[in-house]
Amino acid sequence: MALIHTCYRITDIDRSVAFYEALGFKEVGRVPIRDEAVNVFMNQPGDGEMPRLELTYNFGVESYEIGTAYGHIAITAPDLDDMLAQLAVLGIEPEKPPYTIREGGSRLCFVRDPDGYRVEILEMLG
Repeated sequence: MALIHTCYRITDIDRSVAFYEALGFKEVGRVPIRDEAVNVFMNQPGDGEMPRLELTYNFGVESYEIGTAYGHIAITAPDLDDMLAQLAVLGIEPEKPPYTIREGGSRLCFVRDPDGYRVEILEMLG
């Protein structure tokens, strides 16, 4: 068994795809679900054939409640400052400046996607 993807429900396909592309994802396919929805599949470089992220757009739904049990997804960046500079050009700002959890630990910060889902960006050490 293997974890293959995470699914979010989104309210605007173009806006969400642009956000995740800014984080290094690439759209790899779209699948309509009858006349109810469209699934947009996204990968990061090296993910192979299996999509890592599924964005589901349900026709006629304008908002979702994220809920208190949801946490975040996490991605890595080789240079957190460079990633944040690229995101700033697109108007995406971190919730607060990068920080570390413990002395000598990796730097991290959180951003929110267009629907309010949190994404942790973690700068990996050596």
